[in-house]
Amino acid sequence: MLNKRISLIALGMLSATQAMANDQAESKGFVEDSSLKVLLRNAYINRDYKDGNPDKAEWGQAAIGTYSSGFTQGTVGVGVDAFGLYALRLDGGKGRSGAGGIDFFKQGDSGNAADDLSKFGGAVKFRISSTVLTYGDQMPALPVLNYDNSRLLPESYTGTLITSKEIKGLELNAGRFTAESRKSAEGRDSGGLKSINVLGGSYQFTEQFKAALYASDVEDVLKKQYVNANYVFPIAKDQSLTLDFNGYRTKLDNSYVRENGVTGDDNKIWSLAATFATGPHSFTLAHQRSTGDSNLGYAYGGYQRGQNRVGDGGNTIYLANSYWSDFNAEDERSWQLGYGLDFGAFGVPGLSYNVAYVRGDNITTSTSEGGTEREIFNQFKYVVQSGPAKDLSVKVRSSILRVSQKSSEYNVSGNELRVFVDYPINIF
Repeated sequence: MLNKRISLIALGMLSATQAMANDQAESKGFVEDSSLKVLLRNAYINRDYKDGNPDKAEWGQAAIGTYSSGFTQGTVGVGVDAFGLYALRLDGGKGRSGAGGIDFFKQGDSGNAADDLSKFGGAVKFRISSTVLTYGDQMPALPVLNYDNSRLLPESYTGTLITSKEIKGLELNAGRFTAESRKSAEGRDSGGLKSINVLGGSYQFTEQFKAALYASDVEDVLKKQYVNANYVFPIAKDQSLTLDFNGYRTKLDNSYVRENGVTGDDNKIWSLAATFATGPHSFTLAHQRSTGDSNLGYAYGGYQRGQNRVGDGGNTIYLANSYWSDFNAEDERSWQLGYGLDFGAFGVPGLSYNVAYVRGDNITTSTSEGGTEREIFNQFKYVVQSGPAKDLSVKVRSSILRVSQKSSEYNVSGNELRVFVDYPINIF
């Protein structure tokens, strides 16, 4: 059914006659609009697990090259996108690697992590007016299919995606992907994905109000729907209050439930965050709630081969209380208090700090009810503003996560440290 919807919306996009925009008419050419960028990333994650679990850490250096051509001129523009990824392991050999939440370098059968890995991908794209059809290897960033770029190398997917922006403020997306490339392994189909169909869009109703609605169908795993509403209330010159609602509904396929020993098949999870910004300060209060009968809670990301997970991208969790823990267990309720500071107002442009405290309760597992967890999150980030190292960023992030004994089946206590140094270089 979703395949038919995708086909119909694709035809509607390509045949739109009341187009309010025409990006193709502004095309300068295949070469003239092309760009080549390289991101040098040095990344380190250390997890000091508690309750007798072995510590895990990985450290690596990566080079992420991305090329995007312009479109040829004419009614139908043609172009290409390509990427090349390389990562070198600096630490995290046998015994230290292997944590699913780190996953810089996949372990082999011997238990050793790879010394390095490399992969390449490419896609061809076509544009009519302001509608683009892309086929090949891509990194989609949608609420129901969002590639993970929060580790050493990014994930990627192979398939077709249509993006239409014919009407000002409206973006429509429809796609089908049939392979997932794991961020820690070589090969286009290292994630074990059979297929995923995605459909949806977002609309900017006014300067203050934006909403989105999306759906996806992961073959033999689950169906998912997502809704978002975001409203910004201007208060004064440098003050605003932002309300952001995000919600997911998932329904596991019966075959997936049977084959993986899952209890229950449905989950609903939502979050509502209120952020008051005044000058360089921001204050956040958020509530998140998970309901349904699935013992997986809100299921997303991971890899179907080996992890028995979903395969819809490691960042497919547009929820307020997602830090180290996602606070997405069965029946879990969580509250967040957050604070952010921009040091630019104090003479240090480019430096920012964020801290958050999140507490979850009412966690249900197969052996208990009423479990709890709590996390203290801290992050400093600095972006170089000028000079030869302009745009180089250094991000230091730490989390202290404590999980009650009743919740140990769902999560594990520990201290986490992340250090990321990103240096983007625009070749042309």
